[in-house]
Amino acid sequence: MVSRAQAATPGTLHIVSTPIGNLGDLSPRAVETLGGVAAILAEDTRHSRVLLDRNAIRTPLLAHHEHNEAESTPGFVARLLAGESLALISDAGTPLLSDPGARLVRAAIDAGVPVSPVPGPSALLAALAGAGLDAERFTFYGFLARKGKERGATLAAVVALPHTAVLYEAPTRLAATLRALADAGAGERQAVVARELTKQFEEFRRGTVHELAAYYEAQEPRGEIVLLVEGAAPVVADEATLRARAAELRASGMSARDVVQDLMETAGAPRNLAYRIAHE
Repeated sequence: MVSRAQAATPGTLHIVSTPIGNLGDLSPRAVETLGGVAAILAEDTRHSRVLLDRNAIRTPLLAHHEHNEAESTPGFVARLLAGESLALISDAGTPLLSDPGARLVRAAIDAGVPVSPVPGPSALLAALAGAGLDAERFTFYGFLARKGKERGATLAAVVALPHTAVLYEAPTRLAATLRALADAGAGERQAVVARELTKQFEEFRRGTVHELAAYYEAQEPRGEIVLLVEGAAPVVADEATLRARAAELRASGMSARDVVQDLMETAGAPRNLAYRIAHE
């Protein structure tokens, strides 16, 4: 049964990406969406007001952040169910990526409210695009825990990862994180520190993890930072093991093409070798 407070058609929760530094990066669609909703839910209303004023957006701003989201979420879902559309933004970039909002999105979905992303700026994607490391596969870890078992487990996972790792880090902790990665076995991996993306002093500093650790131990960085570390080199199995694996896969009915792909992905075999063995 639909309650009196619930409209026949609920409103939409728009997840709107906002600039990570350069205010000119707000898309026309984002401006239109922010100007057309009943209210904008923001981490810091004073911070977001600057962006809205620049684009002549007069929509009311309401606070929605990690300290009040448990309390405020039910009320916002009720407004959505009553037919109002709302927009969720973070201080910078795409909401939910190391920013609050997941509780509200989950509650809206559970209540049957449409959720619509308005894509745009993201420090994660901007860093990947400019780093020069393999971006075909990557794992995003957000901010590392400052200490304890969780931090150690994440560092170990980054070292073992076979593809690019992406982390956010505070400038005061960057050197210590790089040194910890070097000590854990990633010292010779290529890495990139992407700093102040889209801003006046945007910088990509490249080198091995060890080299970057030494640099930032001597010179503490400023601004917002994304750290990218290349994946571990694959350990290639010997040819006897590869042949045994290929025979097992063929016996299961797998095509030669799929065997080639499996040997490359799971055993680290070069393409030529995998092709030869798969077709023997």
